[in-house]
Amino acid sequence: MTLPSSRVYAVVLAFVRIVTGAMWLVHGVPKFTRSDAFMPPNGVFASYLQNGLAKAGGPYHAFLAGVVAPNANLFAELVRLGEVLTGMVLVLGLFTRLGGLVGVLLPLNYMAARGALESASGWGTVDASLALLSAISLLLPTGRVLGLDGLFRGRAPRPVPVVAEFVPEPPLDGPTASR
Repeated sequence: MTLPSSRVYAVVLAFVRIVTGAMWLVHGVPKFTRSDAFMPPNGVFASYLQNGLAKAGGPYHAFLAGVVAPNANLFAELVRLGEVLTGMVLVLGLFTRLGGLVGVLLPLNYMAARGALESASGWGTVDASLALLSAISLLLPTGRVLGLDGLFRGRAPRPVPVVAEFVPEPPLDGPTASR
């Protein structure tokens, strides 16, 4: 049995990247098209924030109460912009490692706000799946095939073959070890 070529693996990784990006777009685009349903004060973000204040603990609760709550409109904009941009860069295969990083950080924040990082059931959610799928693009060069990252990468120079070379030396006269 032979293993598939590296090109096959690269195409599979590109497919995973594109599907992950599409998932981010499915989550992010409606937050723009139906802003009133998402944005504070009456949208989902406000109830999500209130739920997070009730469930999150420790330093993350302090962050939500002291930073996010007073700036809820800004953070709601950052959430929806982050989701759409993450989806776009992953689908296009442009700056995929940055898209993978944001794609890992966003769902981890969502999980922390729900208090889901500490429970096993919290890791069985769509957020955890998106974090894992985005981590693939963070760790592996998934944008080099079927993506714009491959256009900017260029071709790697061909390695110069190593040729063994014989250098003649004069013969040694007598013992060379010092006493």
